[in-house]
Amino acid sequence: MKIFIKNMVCGRCISAVSNIFNEFKIKINSINLGEVETESEISKKNIQLIENRLLETGFERIKDTAHQLVDKIKNLIIIKIGKLDIDENFLLSKFLSSELHKDYSALSKTFSQNENITVEQFYILQKIEKVKELLLYNEFNLTEIAGKLGYKSVQHLSSQFRTVTGFTPTEFKKLKVHTRKPLDKV
Repeated sequence: MKIFIKNMVCGRCISAVSNIFNEFKIKINSINLGEVETESEISKKNIQLIENRLLETGFERIKDTAHQLVDKIKNLIIIKIGKLDIDENFLLSKFLSSELHKDYSALSKTFSQNENITVEQFYILQKIEKVKELLLYNEFNLTEIAGKLGYKSVQHLSSQFRTVTGFTPTEFKKLKVHTRKPLDKV
């Protein structure tokens, strides 16, 4: 049985969801971001208990296919950005179409209808949140960050950063209060 789960964005989320299923002694075949496959069917009673437990922990079961698709798109984008290995010629449309085996226009339409922003806007917001994180941790300079996130130049990254946040990356770094959104809230 496949169960789709919203807000699974990292390895700790996989661990937390796995623990929930273990609490109910439900054996898992596989678990990935946004998806759990169990060895057998789960009773309606246990499904309800799992759904309640997921909600308590900040997750949510996704029941309809449109929301499942949107969640898959989000997870693919988050994982891609998290790898810090985006080529400057990277095309989001080709990537998503290839990964999900669907026409990009259909993916984009479904995403926009359910999220009230475009896939491209979500992608940019995710990249800017990653830039904030990398700036805060001082792991890389701005040129390195631009290269790792597929920007053609530091100026492009800085311009996009300012458009989204209202600050240049340097101004953001100097702020005493850093405003970062959890990736599942973007």
